[in-house]
Parts: sequence; structure tokens; C-alpha cells
Amino acid sequence: MNILFYTAGDNGASWIDALSRELPHASIRVWPQTEATIDYALVWKPPCAMIAALSGARAVFNLGAGVDAIADAPGWPPEVPLVRLEDAGMAEQMVEYVTYAALRCYREFGAYEAAQAAAQWSVRPRLDKRAFGIGLLGMGVLGVHVARALVGFGFPIMGCSRHRKELPGVTSFTADQLDIFLASCRVLVCMLPLTRVTRGLLDRDTLAHLPHGAFVVNVARGALIVERDLIAQIDDGHLAGAMLDVFENEPLPAGHAFWHHPGITLTPHICAVTSIAQSVEQIAAKIGRLEAGLPISGVVDAARAY
Repeated sequence: MNILFYTAGDNGASWIDALSRELPHASIRVWPQTEATIDYALVWKPPCAMIAALSGARAVFNLGAGVDAIADAPGWPPEVPLVRLEDAGMAEQMVEYVTYAALRCYREFGAYEAAQAAAQWSVRPRLDKRAFGIGLLGMGVLGVHVARALVGFGFPIMGCSRHRKELPGVTSFTADQLDIFLASCRVLVCMLPLTRVTRGLLDRDTLAHLPHGAFVVNVARGALIVERDLIAQIDDGHLAGAMLDVFENEPLPAGHAFWHHPGITLTPHICAVTSIAQSVEQIAAKIGRLEAGLPISGVVDAARAY
């Protein structure tokens, strides 16, 4: 079995070490080293020159949950299944991050930090939890995990997705009900994949449907939000602020307005870091099923790019 590997990250050696242990009989080559026949490819943000070499592969595994970096790549062979990671240790981390962001907003810890900086002893009235709706825009594997965790805190929880998802304690909306969904969100958590349809979805007009004083959390892809419009909505006082882990350009440029904006808390794309060991275990199991002629989950729908 021939496996072609490439990652744009700096952890390639760790991936290859884990692959060698999990698939000891496989011949692993690192791009641009190639074999006459490539059975499987494991990639993260592959260069355009590599795309053409994938046409004979039985499957290409993306080393992450988001496939936007390659789903629309020019020359992508449509006959080759593209497979994304499912969870691989990310769900628990995502739950932790979003729960913290929601509770930080609800308990107004940002306001208390500002009061401390001003040496002010100022007790704020408790917000009504029953009126503090938390909305998850995107209800894929990770979104479902987050929704289930937040239900236990007693907040009204809403989920919006292309198809209605029925989960206990979660009010479900579909994409054509986006405006209604947004109007109920004191905290909007963006968990959508980045596609041609969702790029720039959260612009000034869309964000305006959120209630006054709402808070935006983005743990998906930076390009889902029009950054200048987000800043404008915060500066105008319509939005209370945002907590952002992803950005249109990463690393975030040194002169970007987000760095020192008082209404924005940011982290460097760490909300859910891929576990190499769990990812390789998952990939090896799926390769085993493909070798046995069995179906696998996580295959990307080419028409929807997720």
C-alpha cells in the first residue's frame, strides 16, 4: 500500500511517526516523492502541483475537519473521495472553548475586568438566564457536541443548520430561518464550514439581525465574517463584542485592528487542535474498511464542499 503525505504545518515528522506505527506495512512517501501508484493520500493544505498527482488515489484524507483549503482547488479530481476528520479529539476542546466564551459573556467577566482596571468595586445585576439565548450556527459533529454540553447549563439553546436537527433541549432552525434564529441569540457561536455559500455570510446586514448587546463567537473559519462589518457593529454599539479564534488571514497581521480593539478577545486558532494519535487511528480504520470494500463516514459532498 502506497501512501503519499503532505502537511503545510511543522509537525510532519509526528504524523509520519504515528502513521508508521498504525500502518506498519504501508510505504509512506512525502511529497514531492511519489510512487507510480498512489493508493491513499494524507494532506493538509497541499500545494496546487500535488493536486494533479492525486487522480489515481482511492481516497484523500484531509488532516483536519475543515476542507475549504482543498475542496475548491483547481484541478481537483472529482472521482477521488475526499475524507475529512470526524472529531479526532476536537469535540472536547471545542466544548471547553465555547462554554467558556458563553459563560464569560453571561457573567459579564469582561465588564468586571474593566472595573478592576479602573479600581472600581461595581456589582452588576444578574442577567436573566431564561432570556439569554445561545445560538449555534452550524450543527455538524462538533456543533452537536457543543449543543449537548450547553443544554445542561439551563440556557435557551438554538441550532441552525441546512437540515433540521432534533436534539433534546435544542430549538432547531433551518437555513431559510436564519433571520429568526439570529434574533434569538444573545451569544452567536459560528460553527459553519467555509463554502462558496457561507463565505462572508455574517456581514453588516446579517449581524444587524442579532439583538442589541449580542456577542459573537467564531470557532469555525475567519472568512465567514466580514471583519470590517463586525468592527463597525461593535463600534456602533449594536454588538457587545466578540471572541474570535479564527481569522481570514492567519497568523493575524501585526497591524490588524482586532489586536487592540477593546471589544474583541482573540486566540490564535487553538480552540480545537487536532490530536495526531486519534486522527491516525481514525484514518487507519477507514483505510481498513476501504481495503475490505466497506463504506466509510466523513466523505465530503463535492457539491456542498463539506
